[in-house]
Amino acid sequence: MQLFYTPDITDSPIYYLSEEESKHCIRVLRLELADHVQLIDGRGGLYEAEIVDAHPKKVALKLLTRELEYAKRNHYLHIAVAPTKNIERLEWFLEKATEIGIDEITLINCQRSERKEAKAERLNKIITAAIKQSLKAYHPKLNDITPLQKLIAQPFDGQKFIAHCEPGDKQDLSKTLKPNSRYLILIGPEGDFTPKEIEDALQNGFEPITLGNSRLRTETAALEACFEINFLNR
Repeated sequence: MQLFYTPDITDSPIYYLSEEESKHCIRVLRLELADHVQLIDGRGGLYEAEIVDAHPKKVALKLLTRELEYAKRNHYLHIAVAPTKNIERLEWFLEKATEIGIDEITLINCQRSERKEAKAERLNKIITAAIKQSLKAYHPKLNDITPLQKLIAQPFDGQKFIAHCEPGDKQDLSKTLKPNSRYLILIGPEGDFTPKEIEDALQNGFEPITLGNSRLRTETAALEACFEINFLNR
């Protein structure tokens, strides 16, 4: 069954696809009158609907069923990651993390960051495609690039971690993680966080963690953290 992302859906019994989605529905997917489709609103709602008007510019759908909090997870994951110099690596992370399960992403500007800007519109499109691919009813929130110092000073109700490669005592996530909770994980740029950035994070309540013995690329480390959090909360 074909799936559409419909963030503006309401309780109205009839919903109209946008012109772009209508064209895709009728011209590309070749769907017809009385065909059934699925809709996700990005807020936890999963709907089944029937095409009642197959107009290529304004498809009308009759809502048949609605399931709220579809596949809601038992934890909240926020990963703050320095955007990679090669934007395709960041896009890969966003796609795969969305498929695995993530709630919020913040792009952080660190002292050693290789990229200072990223096109949020394109990145959000990648996230949207990934939720449709993996049938996720929740659309992860993507925040603008934020200075690291500003982020670590903000209050966060949950566990806060920083993954870095500097020497020192660091815990495995499996040994320090509190299940069914909220988590914020910092992942630095290819050159890692500076010692001062690490110290500032520790002073603001972040716990130092290790993601294994291998030296990982930024996007790999971020995805590894995403996987571990989801795995440990199963």
